[in-house]
Amino acid sequence: MDATTENLAKYALSVNYDEISADVIAGAKLRILDTLGCIAGAIDHPVSKSVCRMARRYSMETPATIFATGEKTSPEMAAFANSVMLRVLDLSDSYRVKSGGHPSDLLGASFAAAEIADATGKELIAAIALGYEVYCSFTETIDVNTKGWDQPIYGIVASAVSAGKLLRLDCEQLTHAIALALVPNMATFQTREGELSAWKGCAGANAARNGLFAALLAMEGFTGPEKPVEGKYGLWDVIGKFQWPLQPGEAPYRIAITNLKAFPICYQGQTAVWTALGMRDRFSVDAIKNIHVDTYLKAFTMMGSDPNRWAPRTRETADHSMPYVVGTAFLYGDVGEAAFTDEALQSPNIKALMPRITVAEDPALTEAHPEQVPCRMTVTLNDGSKHVHELPYPKGHAKHPMSADEVTNKFHRLYAIYGSAAQADRVIDTVNSLNCSKTIMPLFETFHKSSI
Repeated sequence: MDATTENLAKYALSVNYDEISADVIAGAKLRILDTLGCIAGAIDHPVSKSVCRMARRYSMETPATIFATGEKTSPEMAAFANSVMLRVLDLSDSYRVKSGGHPSDLLGASFAAAEIADATGKELIAAIALGYEVYCSFTETIDVNTKGWDQPIYGIVASAVSAGKLLRLDCEQLTHAIALALVPNMATFQTREGELSAWKGCAGANAARNGLFAALLAMEGFTGPEKPVEGKYGLWDVIGKFQWPLQPGEAPYRIAITNLKAFPICYQGQTAVWTALGMRDRFSVDAIKNIHVDTYLKAFTMMGSDPNRWAPRTRETADHSMPYVVGTAFLYGDVGEAAFTDEALQSPNIKALMPRITVAEDPALTEAHPEQVPCRMTVTLNDGSKHVHELPYPKGHAKHPMSADEVTNKFHRLYAIYGSAAQADRVIDTVNSLNCSKTIMPLFETFHKSSI
């Protein structure tokens, strides 16, 4: 194997729960709770129902659990199903430097691996923190999107390493798991181009599934392609040379600085919604002549550069549409799940407002990104007056974080779609005491609503 792959495996083996700081452990627990809330809130989503039906096709002597139903399936399908449900609402956390994605996508793999390996709560927390470290540090090295590749490239490696850690692979096995994950599973950016499909919320889950599968293959003695990163046709050849900023012995910390979401939309639109809400009480929607949104390049590219963002036909396109989410915020004072029903997409009110919304990249805001995720909004009223509002970060950003109480409230709000407030409290208690648990099974047992 190449030096990059070997170093990554050595780093994974060096990660130990006892060397992770208390603040990072607390941050990890909040991300686990946030993720479980996303799963609960997605219980009635059509894609959630489809993936549960799909999972019922699979069985295994050593199965793993689907949170929402309590059903057992193969570990790989459990990883896929749980990661689909945690992601499908577009409410899960985000991390972006040179490029980015949703590191919690890997949790499906971590949960399934921990279950079949009979891991402790401490082992699960450490492996999840490890996976986040791999994922987030990878986004800091190179922008894969501009090369035509998609975020599951980060997730496939992070999932394989996190699962491999829980399956107690040795260094050689981990290198093969990384190779078996990476080489067969490169994902293209076409997933996020044009009219967006259901796969937009499933691509990261597919990485979790295949990352776990790669770790299981390595555990059974399969060997992976030589030099998956530095080889003639390896990752360096495909996306460009980079240096992974992880060294054995360093404790993970990045899980505590990922960005949490308040609204079920693309992260690049979070600040814009907060900006709109900050202006909404100054005037009536009927008084608006037009709205102009200045933002940074990535937000413009993802949410405001394609004409179909002004006529979204799917939920997946609407939650990645700057005019749609900004217009919804002005019209209704919130951007929640109700904004993405078929009826909402066809609303005459939003259809009338969107043509009056323009979006542009401001080079100064691009320069401020990714340290900031800024938005400046200018509203021109029918009387000719202009109102301007600008924000550098949304609530939930690492520099404007949600408190533990706010994350807990978000969990309660989402879990209410699935189960009772009393059971939600039990899940919260289970997550908070996860480091004291000899098994991760209480997570599944308290989450599933039939447990009361």
